[in-house]
Amino acid sequence: MGSWRLYVAVVVGGFRRYATYRVATAAGVFTNTVFGLILVYTYLALWEARPGLGGYDQAQAVTYVWLGQALFAMLAFQGGGFEVELMERIRTGEIAVDLYRPVDLQLWWLANDVGRAVFQLLGRGVVPFVFGALFFPTALPGEVAVWGAFLVALVLALVVSFAIRYLFAMSAFWLLDGQGVAQALMVTGVFCSGMTLPLNAFPGALGDVVRVLPWAAQLQVPADVLMGEAAPVGAYVFQAAWAVALLAVGRLVQSAATRRVVVQGG
Repeated sequence: MGSWRLYVAVVVGGFRRYATYRVATAAGVFTNTVFGLILVYTYLALWEARPGLGGYDQAQAVTYVWLGQALFAMLAFQGGGFEVELMERIRTGEIAVDLYRPVDLQLWWLANDVGRAVFQLLGRGVVPFVFGALFFPTALPGEVAVWGAFLVALVLALVVSFAIRYLFAMSAFWLLDGQGVAQALMVTGVFCSGMTLPLNAFPGALGDVVRVLPWAAQLQVPADVLMGEAAPVGAYVFQAAWAVALLAVGRLVQSAATRRVVVQGG
């Protein structure tokens, strides 16, 4: 079996693994829909008081909400994806087994996360998004080309999301306890990605900073591509630059960490 077939098999395995949690998926669909409703009515009131906030009209603000709910689990803004398992394997020393596999560690976990993300998008993200589009005014494009550009931005957003979480997970080689890292990942992920409020609406210097951080590549950039507020090529360059930089740093940290693997608990 060629190496690419192996990684495809890992993607499929990741998809099937999460597909077994049907009750959790149904609960996630319900939760995302409810939170979407809460945010939509909050946004409608906010945009009524502040028309044009962040350069969006009300329909665009509503679209942003439902897109965020659709991508929430896929991009793991709060963490809770592969990084939890990876940090635990580092803590227990099981990572030594992973390092003996004839595969690249970073690519292995990326493939696993792709499978998880595809399932979360289809199983948990589509229903809230369709619900929002049916019952609220949205600013969705009618051109197939725009949707295609959005899908490319979405793939790059997933790579950036993975790279951020992989880098956080690598810190467990030194910290050993991943609880603090998980909390930091959750806080930065929700705030800096724009899940609470579009980054375009952040004021002054704070807005200037958050819009150039890698978390902006996860939700804000794909949303702007979908709604025609950002040129696809510029968006791709921004996302790809962060993806390459973070993956490279993650690989360097991995190389340094694996030279000092600490085996605990047995």
